[in-house]
Amino acid sequence: MSRTFDHLVAEAESVSVAGWDFSWLDGRATEERPSWGYQRSMGERLAVATAALDVQTGGGEVLAGVPKLPPLAVATESWPPNVAKATRLLHPLGVVVVADEDEPPLPFGDEAFDLVVSRHPVTVWWDEIARVLRPGGTYFSQQVGPASVFELVEFFLGPQPEEVRRARHPDDARRDAESAGLEVVDLRAESLRTEFHDIGAVVYFLRKVIWLVPGFTVAQYRDRLRELHDRIEAEGPFVARTTRFLVEARKPG
Repeated sequence: MSRTFDHLVAEAESVSVAGWDFSWLDGRATEERPSWGYQRSMGERLAVATAALDVQTGGGEVLAGVPKLPPLAVATESWPPNVAKATRLLHPLGVVVVADEDEPPLPFGDEAFDLVVSRHPVTVWWDEIARVLRPGGTYFSQQVGPASVFELVEFFLGPQPEEVRRARHPDDARRDAESAGLEVVDLRAESLRTEFHDIGAVVYFLRKVIWLVPGFTVAQYRDRLRELHDRIEAEGPFVARTTRFLVEARKPG
């Protein structure tokens, strides 16, 4: 017997959304993964680095999952619940977690790191990345691309203007990296299938990824949530397209 709308919503509204671990969605939502395998590739680079920085680490889950860390590893995070979670997870591994407001400047000296990584940063301060990289150093990042999961966004917010749909385009990342004096050596993008199997998965996702539907609350969108619940019950999973791109840039020298 399928669970009721009220039960699914209440359950998803009560669970913690701290950190960047989406395991609560197991069996309730699926997302194709990019072909390049970011965590594995990041781990390969960390294994040969001497000093590395993970910007906007979230709860530290991705960094904690690599097999070998460099002698010096630092992570930054701005959201207090994530700072606490990352500290608990990463400190035993020897990683220093720095609470940072995600505004320039980064709290590090010039040329402090030979590797800077970041998975799904909300913002990228390219001039700061270039400043803290040593000559010959690398920035390696997987980022959310344009119009990602916009089928879901537009279900709640209506059609979005072209400038909003195009935001976070990989071509802009190339331009901004080069403007900061970095050389882009790899830039790849993919569109990936995402499915939401129940309305609880939608509620949890929108509570966690807060920039998709700004100010999202169940109370404000209850009617639309019920409409989407009925649609999933009648037609099956709600399908959206997630966009991701990989960028690797080096500092000359």
